[in-house]
Amino acid sequence: MEQDDLGATAPTGTAIDYETVNVGALVVGAGAAGARAAIEMVQSGVDPEDVLVIGKRSHGDAHTTWARGGINGALGTHDPEDDWTIHAADTLKEGHFLNDPEKVETVTRQMPDRLRELDDWGMEYSRTEDGEIDQRYFGAQSFRRTAFAGDHTGESMLRTLIERAQSLSIPYRENVFVTKLLADDDDRLLGAAGYDMDTGEFVLFDADVVVLAAGGYTSLFQRHSSRDDENTGDGPALAYLTGASLQDMEFVQFHPTGMVGDRYGEEWDGRLVTEAVRGEGGRLYNTEGERFMERYSPDQMELDARDVVARAIDEEIEAGRGTDAGGVYLDISHRDRDFIQERLPRMYERFADLGVDMAKEPVEVAPTAHYGMGGVVVDSEGETGIDGLYAIGETMVGVHGANRLGGNSLAETVAFGQVTGEAVAERLLAGTTPARDKGVLHDRARQHFATLRTLTGRDGEYDPETLLDELRGLLWEAAGIRRTDDEIEAGLTRLGELQRKASNVALGQRTGRAFEFALNLGFGLVVAESILRGARERTESRGAHYRTDYPERDDAWRRNIDMHEDSVGAMRLTTEPVGTPSDAVQAALDADYELDYHQLE
Repeated sequence: MEQDDLGATAPTGTAIDYETVNVGALVVGAGAAGARAAIEMVQSGVDPEDVLVIGKRSHGDAHTTWARGGINGALGTHDPEDDWTIHAADTLKEGHFLNDPEKVETVTRQMPDRLRELDDWGMEYSRTEDGEIDQRYFGAQSFRRTAFAGDHTGESMLRTLIERAQSLSIPYRENVFVTKLLADDDDRLLGAAGYDMDTGEFVLFDADVVVLAAGGYTSLFQRHSSRDDENTGDGPALAYLTGASLQDMEFVQFHPTGMVGDRYGEEWDGRLVTEAVRGEGGRLYNTEGERFMERYSPDQMELDARDVVARAIDEEIEAGRGTDAGGVYLDISHRDRDFIQERLPRMYERFADLGVDMAKEPVEVAPTAHYGMGGVVVDSEGETGIDGLYAIGETMVGVHGANRLGGNSLAETVAFGQVTGEAVAERLLAGTTPARDKGVLHDRARQHFATLRTLTGRDGEYDPETLLDELRGLLWEAAGIRRTDDEIEAGLTRLGELQRKASNVALGQRTGRAFEFALNLGFGLVVAESILRGARERTESRGAHYRTDYPERDDAWRRNIDMHEDSVGAMRLTTEPVGTPSDAVQAALDADYELDYHQLE
């Protein structure tokens, strides 16, 4: 018998219909990381028909499009003294030295070539007067290193990648929900199971390799910059439940400037006001008209690290110097209207549609959950501890440490997309993948599908969407910007109650939203436990993890926290030492480069 996370039990051997798709490499997630990995596989010689990219939404409708401000790479367009070692040093400092130095260097070494590659493929970068790829300041960066396309960089980049993938005839499939990864008893991946969200039909992917590029987990918080049905922890949970390890899940970045206020409406609450607004000179004010970052960070001001600026805003609000809606003001009206429209076109249009003229008045902002630095543990090529299972993008861990450097998320997607895509291609073309037991694959798939069929149409006492909202409130209160042991313990108690309720939810049909929300809830509960348990374990403050009962950074805690499922299904935590950077990067760290914010004044 198999017991699933939502309380249903299915008998072994139940007859059930399902589609089988045979493929060499299955890429789960159709954002930038997944697209770039698939492109590399085909460019390296894999037959396009042996690669399949799938997503939960329409093709091109991925979270990548919401990354607006830019993508990092040491091109030196304006600051020729910049190079990849300084980029790596900035990344390590921003990550409070919990990053994996090897992965940081993999990204920063690659990024100049990756930016030029995107240019060759037709990405519509903003340009200097000389026609070079323009670069702007971003928080905590020593030089102007963030390439951009106005304030719609992610959208433009994903469009470029999709067009490149289509030119290579890479197949994709829309509206497929992967519900389980299937592995054998020797931790060898066999494939993936899921269902077609349009028809409700079950689908088994018989795959030599699966690449998880399914995003992160920040929409599990009450205020977040994602849409409610994405970034709910699918990737980390799927990997963890298959036997892979998670790491540093307690580190959740709260972006300083999310939209807040009744005038914007509930639809826009928490949505990102890109860091590019501050990178182009935007200033933060409290309701007393004070430019308060002068007190918190007089040297770097609004462009200090995201965790510093987010906590400063939070403290201003708590001290009673925030707006009625619980925010502060972000003002770029001292810039010319033409400048704002050219450099921040999407932001200008969005607020104009909401009745706010950015060229004349400030916008109201507050911190919002934006990025999970934690994720699945992978090696230098992106492979997990499960043979044949890879994870990239926000699903993986290692690049960002305790706090992500703005502009590095898009960089990581294309850098590790290339690295992992190349590794998978070498594996497939070499023909060295061990034979998989197809009987075991189909037996385990049938049992899982029988469980899903049992759940379909089930009545229950609780609504899954309501429980998801309850989970978001729980994490916001127990694992928010500032945390205490008492709050975390209370959160774990509440989480146990939610887990009980989740076993008695009403699901409806597989083509309905309730079924999808119930699955999201199951994944979210796993991820929430890892966040809370990691936050309780780490008795220090470092980067995005701030404990008011342990407010100082503790050098003894310069360790990563790993989470894995033991033989009885319990979550076990262990710690691992952090690696050391190369001599070249250490030299850049010793040089101690730092942004001089006042160049913007």
